Amino acid sequence: MPYQTINPATGVIVETYHDILDTDLEQAIATAQACYEQDWRQRSVAERARIVSGAAAKLREHAEEYARYVTLEVGKLIGTSRAEVSLSADILDYYARHASEFLRPKKLSESPGATLETRPLGIILAIEPWNFPYYQIARVVGPQLMAGNVVIVKHAENVPQCALAFARLFEAAGAPPGSYTNIFASISQVERLIEDSRVRGVTVTGSERAGSAVAERAGRHLKKSVMELGGSDPFIVLEDAPLEKSIEAAVFGRMFNTGQSCVSSKRIIVIGKERGRDFLDGFVKKMAVLEAGNPEDPATTLGPLSSEKAMNILLRQIDIARTGGARVVLGGGRIDRPGFYIEPTVLTDIDRNNPIYSQELFGPVASYYVVESEDVAVALANATPFGLGASVFTSDMEHGQWVAEQIDSGMVFVNQPAWTAPELPFGGVKNSGFGRELSELGFGEFVNRKLINVAPVGAPFWGPVGHK
Repeated sequence: MPYQTINPATGVIVETYHDILDTDLEQAIATAQACYEQDWRQRSVAERARIVSGAAAKLREHAEEYARYVTLEVGKLIGTSRAEVSLSADILDYYARHASEFLRPKKLSESPGATLETRPLGIILAIEPWNFPYYQIARVVGPQLMAGNVVIVKHAENVPQCALAFARLFEAAGAPPGSYTNIFASISQVERLIEDSRVRGVTVTGSERAGSAVAERAGRHLKKSVMELGGSDPFIVLEDAPLEKSIEAAVFGRMFNTGQSCVSSKRIIVIGKERGRDFLDGFVKKMAVLEAGNPEDPATTLGPLSSEKAMNILLRQIDIARTGGARVVLGGGRIDRPGFYIEPTVLTDIDRNNPIYSQELFGPVASYYVVESEDVAVALANATPFGLGASVFTSDMEHGQWVAEQIDSGMVFVNQPAWTAPELPFGGVKNSGFGRELSELGFGEFVNRKLINVAPVGAPFWGPVGHK
């Protein structure tokens, strides 16, 4: 598949880019390795922070330009694109500010003379998706560059302009060649990269299929990997939750980024038949008024899907759900206009035998369930191969926390749809992957926690010794 800018709002091909030549790829790896060994890892934290925070400053300085690349290539509403630019800059700044703290040696008090130091590993390969083309990179590049690693980024094929634009940030900020490298690589080239001994870790954000293939190849070569994969996140409305506020939150949680987010609220679960009817009525009304239009127009409330392929996959899933007995309460079809637009859609009456019961719906489609009790709601929330994020809505925050503890997920938010910030660890369990990004946990995924144990001259050959 070529690296190509196709405007999702029109379906028009804007620009095409060639894959990197094998000889150029080898030169890129060699440059990255030389940068790591001879330059980047030897720089002080302050020197690295100057470049990373400088890239954040450049991103803010050119925020409107960068937002428009996202809207052009992904079809993201312009306001959402601007928010992504701001968040990405915040993530870079967060790691520039906190790296000294995260890198500080830790004395092991129970073993005098023992110190744990944090050291980089080398080249980290980042395989990134299209749906948040800056945010996904920032949450890898920020911590890894500040840890002293260097990064090679293979971005999604449909966001080449975003990929090139992000690389320019670091060049403009004074990053040395090889510290941050963008490549337009084929699948076979990426496979060879994973196998290359100079690459010391691999991080992937993407589908289960992609994650499984990368994890298998990395594992065969004894390389650490982090997997941020899919999600089918539950949004539980307990019996005491304020209805109107919960409905507004459900629409936001399902439709943010036109529903194209791993951690969006995909399965709405409401307790109680009467409340379930009232919630569905309100939810459908708010979904129905979303207006498709040009995503560059701030008045537009419904953007396109990112690609024709993504649109067709979702339309097939809707048909499968309908054939399996689900009821389409709202929408269900393509919007008659240029571009890759689907109607806001609500599916209900989905039983365990329906194939859609265990699938992720990546777009403006919500699965809706009404259950009779809290226990059934939690069981339904957990009845998925995924475990990325979840939400619980209630008037009783203490009880909401208790319910959150019963959900098999990497993240649970009480009285909010799932969200993200530099200081909050992001990641899942089950088929949603393993490892964490963001916060101090994300900083520590690709480092050597190196033990240095110092004993006095004449110490016994084995065991701890006393130190004065």
